[in-house]
Amino acid sequence: MERWIDLAGVVNMRDVGGLPTADGGVVRSRRLIRSDNLQDLSPGSVRYLMADLGVSDVVDLRSHKEVHATGHGPLRATSLRHHHYSFIREEAPGIDAPGFLAADPAGVARPKDPNFWSQHYRGYLTGRPDSVSGALSVIATAAGATVVHCAAGKDRTGTVVGIALAVAGVPQEEIIADYVLSGERIQRIMDRLMDRDPYRESLRDKPIAEQVPVASAMEALLGLLTDDFGGAAGWLRAQGWSTEQVAGLRAKLRG
Repeated sequence: MERWIDLAGVVNMRDVGGLPTADGGVVRSRRLIRSDNLQDLSPGSVRYLMADLGVSDVVDLRSHKEVHATGHGPLRATSLRHHHYSFIREEAPGIDAPGFLAADPAGVARPKDPNFWSQHYRGYLTGRPDSVSGALSVIATAAGATVVHCAAGKDRTGTVVGIALAVAGVPQEEIIADYVLSGERIQRIMDRLMDRDPYRESLRDKPIAEQVPVASAMEALLGLLTDDFGGAAGWLRAQGWSTEQVAGLRAKLRG
């Protein structure tokens, strides 16, 4: 099943529909779409997302600084419901670092190996559990399909999508395979980001290999959820979700 959605203005958009579940089921198409930033979407792309894919909600995981620098994009002018959940603990709008980079200046210089990324994803859960939970709540309650995006569409987006798929019962190896799929387009993803601030300066002269998603990073995140909470559903319950709300997210994705 072809899951890539090739539209003018994005390079890392795909539908998670079609992924198998451990009990023989399948994730429904047009329920959860993951993407890189959306501000360059063409009018035709906007129409396709709304009319053909049935998108009703957009979840933006970028920081306030990113949104201020690059804009919301053309979907903001539509009737879609928009939700902003920054994954950076921000003291005030506009002063944080891009979320796919280290939040501290020293961290930007550290090699971004698999351990760096696994710790980064852990930081999303410990530093902004409210934003992670909020993004997942939108997916569960949206009238139609939800597009979840950040800048590259691989780290912050990958964290939310990974948890959602785990709740839906998708096996770990399939979740990891979806996560690393962004690596197929990493050059195009980085080319887009290098074309504009605030990403240009942070990424300049950095090896592109540092940005390639590796299986061990997502494996570590899923392992954390299992070891500390008994799984993704347990993590949601620790954030205050009821059993019925968790079941609602699962049902939304499995339909």
